[in-house]
Amino acid sequence: MDALTGLADGIAVALEWHNLLFALIGVTLGTAIGVLPGIGPALTVALLLPVTFKLDPTGSLIMFAGIYYGGMYGGSTTSILLNTPGESASIVTALEGNRMARAGRGGPALATAAIGSFVAGTIATVALALVAPWIVRFALSFGPAEYFALMVLAFTTVSAAFGDSVVKGVTSLLLGLTLGLVGIDLQSGQARLTFGMPALLDGIEVTTVAVALFAIGETLHVAATSRKGADEKLEPVRGSLWMTLNDWRRSFPAWIRGTLIGFPIGAMPAGGADIATFISYSVERRVSKHPEEFGKGAIEGVAGPEAANNASAAGTLVPLLTLGLPTTATAAIMLAGFQQYGLQPGPLLFATNPDLVWGLIASLFIANVMLLVLNLPLVGLWVRILSIPRPWLYGGILVFATLGTLGANPSLVELGMLIIFGLLGFGLRVFGYPIAPVVVGLILGPLSEQQLRRALSISQGDPMVLVQSPLAIALYAIAAIAFFGPILWRLLHPGARRIVIPDED
Repeated sequence: MDALTGLADGIAVALEWHNLLFALIGVTLGTAIGVLPGIGPALTVALLLPVTFKLDPTGSLIMFAGIYYGGMYGGSTTSILLNTPGESASIVTALEGNRMARAGRGGPALATAAIGSFVAGTIATVALALVAPWIVRFALSFGPAEYFALMVLAFTTVSAAFGDSVVKGVTSLLLGLTLGLVGIDLQSGQARLTFGMPALLDGIEVTTVAVALFAIGETLHVAATSRKGADEKLEPVRGSLWMTLNDWRRSFPAWIRGTLIGFPIGAMPAGGADIATFISYSVERRVSKHPEEFGKGAIEGVAGPEAANNASAAGTLVPLLTLGLPTTATAAIMLAGFQQYGLQPGPLLFATNPDLVWGLIASLFIANVMLLVLNLPLVGLWVRILSIPRPWLYGGILVFATLGTLGANPSLVELGMLIIFGLLGFGLRVFGYPIAPVVVGLILGPLSEQQLRRALSISQGDPMVLVQSPLAIALYAIAAIAFFGPILWRLLHPGARRIVIPDED
């Protein structure tokens, strides 16, 4: 009943006119960004962080969630029509969707992707509303030692899951943890790593780092690595957009299976939409009554992965809202958005800001309806976005990122840090280091230090307090599995391909 009551209150918040406007802006921006190859929801949310600094927290976070959902929707359009995924979770959709488009069935492919995303998003949002209060009640029993173990779990999962190397993931994380040490030590009052600069006494702005690493770094990387004359053939949408009765009959079970796969995987500490879509495609290929169509344009190969894609987006919000753990790059940037307003996602957020949390959850239902209405009738508009010249697009991102950051923090030091961290983001991409662990380390590093000190203070310096709780031991065990599991897997299966979570999620 608590979940239903909270959801009813949240619907009232989400239906306020300004929150509806924020949701519409979010899903429209998210869809447009999802259509553009190479630009993901994480970059868009990072760009908007400084711009929304003085806006209403509830409306801004609703907009960020709409961007996340819209990005998942929009990525399917270019996957199907251009065979170029707009974002990494739509890679699997291109396998069958583009084949359908070449065969003159681009309309049904787009339709099953849009409707499947709506069905999966709605079911997964209901699951989020039901599961979240249970996890919150469980998390309220955490003490400082358990919270520190939870932070260790977060650090190990982002190190192991992001990027193509655990070593590189750990290196990026350590960089973020080091940045988190800058500023005044709240316990001793001593300045740390400020190099005599008063502007650094309050620490490094998470917003500045996020914008620099994701927006500036990505822009510089695209400018340095883009190739002219790439062969991209846009498949026109021929025939009807409507699905036949047989298409519905084959798609509906795939939507349900994709939802059941995507939501729990998205909620896992080392989950993500990429893994969910690959598993969904594999399952559909195994259970299909038409296996001969796979590789030639099987509609189940579009329906299942697209449902898993959107369900995993709702699943990602489970650990983010209830425990403060980001499992994708976009979730890490949303965590920075919470902190921008002085909010820390976790069990206490449900008690201190219930209207914000439940309003955010309820807005996902509205966002799903908006996306369904926007996607199919406006396919032509989304396709035209692909004609924007890349130099204009990324040049605009560069200008917008700089002006937004300076508008929120007008300072030469801030501008200098934006440039430095932008170059750092470019360097990390060039050498294959993941970006998200840097942001996660910067945000969660000070929190983990605070919980560690509290635990040691309570135990009068006895470090055994960190492993006395069965719950803490269980969290350390999960962290060890998440960290060493991929390493052992590659040692035992040297020829196996590793599925990773790219930073554009």
